[in-house]
Amino acid sequence: MDDEKSRIKRDKEPVNGTNRSLKNTAWIAVSSLVIIALVFAVSQVYLEYRRSVQRMDELTGELVQLRSAMNIDSVRQYQIQKILGIMSTHNDNLSSVDSYDIASEIYEMSVKYTNLDVDLICAVITHESAGTWDPEVISPAGAMGLMQIMPVTGFFLANSEGIPWTTPEDIIQNPIYNIRMGTRFLSMLTNDYGLEGGLAAYNGGEKYAALWLKNGKDDQYLLTETRGYIPAVTLLYQNYQADGL
Repeated sequence: MDDEKSRIKRDKEPVNGTNRSLKNTAWIAVSSLVIIALVFAVSQVYLEYRRSVQRMDELTGELVQLRSAMNIDSVRQYQIQKILGIMSTHNDNLSSVDSYDIASEIYEMSVKYTNLDVDLICAVITHESAGTWDPEVISPAGAMGLMQIMPVTGFFLANSEGIPWTTPEDIIQNPIYNIRMGTRFLSMLTNDYGLEGGLAAYNGGEKYAALWLKNGKDDQYLLTETRGYIPAVTLLYQNYQADGL
């Protein structure tokens, strides 16, 4: 009987060992799956976090751009309203559409030419047009339009601006063309001779402006008209700078 029990015991031992081995294998497999699932879940959470951070960065960038655009538009509208205010004190006969187009062009040229601003451009127009702001004004010498451009000068400036030339009346008395050509010329002269020298050159010519600067701004080297032109435009410029809306 004892032999029989011993035999049965020996026969059962491998089965129990196999069961334990299977259980261990199953536990390892389950543990591995759990670990894989956890790693996957964590990676998904991290990826979602990165996507959220990236989207927040994008939204922040878009907000900055929007604010910048709003600020630029606010500055533009402020400057245009200021120009319209200056214009209306000299010429209230222009239509609202023409006035706005002129003011908008002046602002755009102040952005295009960094050495000019709306106050300087307006000061030059006020003085050059004898305070009329009349796009069709003609001086006794034949200078035309808001910024008083001579026909010969206008021909070359129009070519530089890519404006097809027809007649002085059609081109120079067009206020938009006139402002584009006049600011191009004024910016070039101001760049070469500085503010006062640029004004001297715009009114009396580059030769006199160069001599004036070379000789310590001695007025004897300027034309009589130019001697009064520089301080007059400078005073207007300072007044416009000081004036708000």
